[in-house]
Amino acid sequence: MKKGMVVFGVKEGSIAEELGLQKGDVILSVNGIQPKDIIELSFIMQDENINLAVKKAPQIQKDGSILPGEAELFEIEKDEDEDLGIDFECAVFDGIKPCLNKCIFCFVDQQPKGLRESLYVKDDDWRTSYLQGTYITGTNLKEEDWQRMEALRLSPMYVSIHTTNPDLRVKMLNNKRAGEILNILDRFKKIGVEIHGQIVLCPDINDGEELKRTLNDLKKYKKILKSLAVVPVGVSKYREGDILKPLTKENANNIIDLLDEFNLCQKRHIAMASDEIFITAEREIPDKKYYGNFVQIEDGVGSIRLLEDSFRKLKKKLKKKLKNKKKISILTGSIAAKLFNKFKNEIKVENLEIEILDVKNEFFGDRISVAGLITGGDILKSIKNKVLDHVVIPSVMLKEGTEEFLDGITISDIETEIKKTSPDSTIHINYDCYNFDEILTIINVE
Repeated sequence: MKKGMVVFGVKEGSIAEELGLQKGDVILSVNGIQPKDIIELSFIMQDENINLAVKKAPQIQKDGSILPGEAELFEIEKDEDEDLGIDFECAVFDGIKPCLNKCIFCFVDQQPKGLRESLYVKDDDWRTSYLQGTYITGTNLKEEDWQRMEALRLSPMYVSIHTTNPDLRVKMLNNKRAGEILNILDRFKKIGVEIHGQIVLCPDINDGEELKRTLNDLKKYKKILKSLAVVPVGVSKYREGDILKPLTKENANNIIDLLDEFNLCQKRHIAMASDEIFITAEREIPDKKYYGNFVQIEDGVGSIRLLEDSFRKLKKKLKKKLKNKKKISILTGSIAAKLFNKFKNEIKVENLEIEILDVKNEFFGDRISVAGLITGGDILKSIKNKVLDHVVIPSVMLKEGTEEFLDGITISDIETEIKKTSPDSTIHINYDCYNFDEILTIINVE
């Protein structure tokens, strides 16, 4: 990932658009300062007068030659706190603080070579935790980091706890500093920074009595612990060794029971098991009260509840009959496929056919069942020689802001394959994966 203030996009009608800034331009300085990150930039931008030094992106000429971009200086007068309207490639400009751990469950280490460069980035930067909700272990925090957090009152942070047993955490993270987790939590408590915690559950390693110990230790952090997500370890076929075991029904039920006991003791509901744990336990997905404000939705905690509630609400708006026959094919992972098949059986619309394509994850292996890790290659296999009409692909499969899958295959590649057998087909990207609205629109629009 590039260092520096690299422009990724410009908002329509913004100051940046008026200046002619575009993707690939690099902001060299703002009022003579090179900010380290978005946090520092936001303070500089409070000024009404801004001097912006920019290195324009190289331009490709008609003859194929590349014209180097020139440096320009813009003098801007704006309202106090008015945003310039620039989206950057990365919220951290001086380089993301890398992860120094070698976690036994790290999914980055379970990927093959040849994927997008960003997929191999091990981010353990407290700034992206605050800005984007990524999880940090705290093993690389320095005194200057703590002081900046406290001075700027930056909260909340997302913390990968995993276990509070110092010796076990050292083994799980393969880092001597990992055993300082209780000191790290004490420091967050001291400076008043709230946290959202995460436990990646590895059966027979940090579950059972170890999970009980962790939950018991976390009771003292009631004032700052705002949520706790427990998610099962993901194991791809590229993982070497057999130290990690799959989650069993017994494991899953025990986890849910322990979290319920913890919440009861705390007299508030903050600890939540992921959707996958409830499915493995063969229990009903809890109602929305269980998930509070759905703050751990990106960790797979509550997405099924949101989607099911959306379906129940919008099911009433479905037409009873379509004038013309229509077929909708929904591509998704194994977990979501079960839910969509349930929806499918409840939809009674004349002239409508709904097909749920459970895309098998041959790329990472059959133990990976979430839609977000489906590759374009596996989609191509699932649709080969099929006659399709309306194809729905969840945006969670794509790199944010693009139409590119994990393996570099694009929506255009999928479209080319589909057109071989279905020249009149249409691809729809469902950008809100927790909402049934877009699928409802596809059904109802004639």
